[in-house]
Amino acid sequence: ISQRTREALARKKAEGVVLGRPKGRKTAPEKHKLYPKRELIRGLLAEKVSKRQIAKICKCDRNTLARYIKEVIEKEAC
Repeated sequence: ISQRTREALARKKAEGVVLGRPKGRKTAPEKHKLYPKRELIRGLLAEKVSKRQIAKICKCDRNTLARYIKEVIEKEAC
């Protein structure tokens, strides 16, 4: 199976197809689904509301919220 996969990827690359995740997708904070709610999240964090409660309010998973806080909000605070 891996032989076939390697051959197919080599063929696609030879055809000029760009493989992999698009550049910049992961680093652009405005592309994140929680970006429109960033002020709400900041306010709730300032009021010491738990991350679990904030995730429930934003209708997202708590791990998604934690990752957003770590990657976007903490970077903006620096």
